[in-house]
Amino acid sequence: MKNHPNKRLKNIPEHIWALINNIDLLKGQWIGGAQLNPQALGRLKRSTLVTSTGASTRIEGAKLSDEDVENLMRGLSMQKFADRDKQEVKGYYELLENVFNSWKHIPFSESTIKHFHRELLKHVKKDELHRGEYKKKENKVMMIDGTGKPIGTLFDTTPAYLTPKEMQELVEWTRDELSLGKIHPLLIIGDFLVEFLNIHPFEDGNGRVSRILTNLLLLRAGYAYMPYVSHEKLIEDNKAEYYVALRKSQRTFKNEVGTIEPWLDFFLNTLLSQSKAAIDLLSKENLERLLSPKQLAVWEYVQKVDEATPGAIARTTGTARPTVSQALDALMRLKKIERIGQGRTTRYKKL
Repeated sequence: MKNHPNKRLKNIPEHIWALINNIDLLKGQWIGGAQLNPQALGRLKRSTLVTSTGASTRIEGAKLSDEDVENLMRGLSMQKFADRDKQEVKGYYELLENVFNSWKHIPFSESTIKHFHRELLKHVKKDELHRGEYKKKENKVMMIDGTGKPIGTLFDTTPAYLTPKEMQELVEWTRDELSLGKIHPLLIIGDFLVEFLNIHPFEDGNGRVSRILTNLLLLRAGYAYMPYVSHEKLIEDNKAEYYVALRKSQRTFKNEVGTIEPWLDFFLNTLLSQSKAAIDLLSKENLERLLSPKQLAVWEYVQKVDEATPGAIARTTGTARPTVSQALDALMRLKKIERIGQGRTTRYKKL
């Protein structure tokens, strides 16, 4: 790498820390899928898969709408679109679905990154020869207009002969720093993404692989709402700012220190919007859709009384005590109720 990431991440300005603190406050309010209604979260996840796939492929110039993506994944015939668009959409959807479902078992490594590239392009006949392999020839980052046509070169990337070395260094640094825990994971992930896109290690598919990796790394860092609000859609909605932020940061990489502040600003603001949208799913209007019927019965009972004991909730709602306890734990983590007292005198009241 041209200048060491630790130098770039040394003097982080106050407003970047403020963004990180806000994101982490909201992260603390989100509760993982196991405590909420699996059916409702399953529907949300399927919706996000469609939205994210559509957005990520449109950023690269594909023309399919979210409805087209949904129809394609349901096996409906899509004659009006180029085979390549359909093949790329299918690859992205299946890969992202795998990340959402299995992220706990997917290690972060060079072999994972190459595997992601292979899976992403597995349906694309044109890319058979280079999928899963670092580039063998030089590539450039092009700016794409609304019709999918390249309108200019943004920057030249790492030469092909240096790519394996730079990727090895980048992945090792990222993995080591994430396990050490001395630097905030959002700074490490932000730095990885801007450097990965600067290297542009593959002949094609770099932007899409980077967005799949964003989901994986953030899920592994504990940002459990990734499958329920589309990160890719937020980038698509701010595509010009996305390119500008990357370019402003990457332009400094040839300097001795360099800065990724413009990119961190964009990346963290995007993540903050995503966090807010996730917490909004837990608002009063949406919460009832995300609770199982038994959790909902517990919630409705606690709202009706001044204070409720687990025994009274179980008797009144006809719900088994272990289920009542799980529902109360979920509602507490959602900041909907509070616990008063301990042991036999434990009661619960709505906040």
